[in-house]
Amino acid sequence: METVVAQVFTGLSSASVLLLVAIGLTLTFGQMGVINMAHGEFLMAGSYTAFVTASILRGSALSLPVALVVGFLIGGLLGIALEATILRWMYDRPLDTLLVTFGVGLILQQLARDIFGAPAKEVSTPTWLSGTVPILGYGFPVTRLFIIALSALCVAGLFAMLRLTDLGRRIRATVANRDLAESLGISTRRTDRTTFFIGSGLAGVAGVALTLLGSTGPTVGTSYIVEAFLVVVVGGIGQLKGTILAALGIGIGRSFLESWTSGSMAQVLMLLTIVAFLQIRPQGIFTTTTRSLA
Repeated sequence: METVVAQVFTGLSSASVLLLVAIGLTLTFGQMGVINMAHGEFLMAGSYTAFVTASILRGSALSLPVALVVGFLIGGLLGIALEATILRWMYDRPLDTLLVTFGVGLILQQLARDIFGAPAKEVSTPTWLSGTVPILGYGFPVTRLFIIALSALCVAGLFAMLRLTDLGRRIRATVANRDLAESLGISTRRTDRTTFFIGSGLAGVAGVALTLLGSTGPTVGTSYIVEAFLVVVVGGIGQLKGTILAALGIGIGRSFLESWTSGSMAQVLMLLTIVAFLQIRPQGIFTTTTRSLA
């Protein structure tokens, strides 16, 4: 029982980071159809933000909260810069956005190497996140509990924003029918830019959270971007509920597979499971319900 609890907890913490990365992609990919391969580098920018913040505020209890806010802003600003300079001209060419953003990601990786160097950087964890909390006979690390709580808070905030605010209604209207939304006076251009800021900012938050689990480096986002896209596709394009379920399923499933096999074999088995699921249900767990006139 203790082993099962430990694996579920490990899977939840891994799924929480993956969910923070994937919900940003769900917004941008679902609304604008942009395949942003530089999303992983926005995560990297957030992780380096945590490194710089921890270096400046040595030993301060506020280093992590400050890093989360600054990481969100930096990730969001990078997203706006990418959207305003390149992606705004490619909304109808998704394959072109994939190639261009892949190149942008390589540029950002090299820029990180030039500024911080190639070796990985360790980020000091605040003292208030040290220790464990005993639950059901297992000592849960406080850092992983914090990541789970942070992910839940971000998802709850995003749900509230989409359902209860004018911005959320504009985003949902743009996703449902862009032409009709424009005819009703909604500035879809401004909505796209705001959505890209939020989605990219969440990647920055994920990067800060990732430093609680390990070191950061120029390629830290590369290992997450492919899995994040898989989460978005399995959950259903633009479906936040599906993204949550897919992230939890992949995170917990991979945790159990890694306990039974090696890490690389667990990746292969999980990928085969996803491929088999998409063969049965290619539209993902959830789909967008629309009305059409014949």
